Amino acid sequence: MSSNSKKMSVLVIHGPNLNLLGTREPETYGTETLADIDARLSKLAAELGVDVTAEQSNGEGEIVSIIQGARDKYAGVLINPAAYTHTSVAIRDALLAVGLPVVEVHLSNIHKREEFRKRSLVSDVAVGQVTGFGSMSYELGLRALAAELLRG
Repeated sequence: MSSNSKKMSVLVIHGPNLNLLGTREPETYGTETLADIDARLSKLAAELGVDVTAEQSNGEGEIVSIIQGARDKYAGVLINPAAYTHTSVAIRDALLAVGLPVVEVHLSNIHKREEFRKRSLVSDVAVGQVTGFGSMSYELGLRALAAELLRG
């Protein structure tokens, strides 16, 4: 892969339970499905000149493996670690180890939720965090990551 194609390739990682979007707690997470979000990201990515590949996993170890595999294939990572945001040192360490720019996104505003959700183990290794805008958090995050890659 040429460095130019890598430069504009972004890996989108959806964490646990996001495969249930559309039916899971719609009052908190909305009614859009993960497929809806991925389709909107693909459309936006084309407008931004960025290639996106989306992966979803409910397993912490699998997410770590996906992140580790990103090093030589992608220029950046857009991640919604979901519940692992608050618990996974392994995901944090994998993001740090691959050395790629990371933008963390969340559908709900984690800072307005239960106390345990207010702490992110990912935020200190991320370029930034977008939280609380529903599925638009992903789009804002992709825009920010694309801008970071262009600066980069």
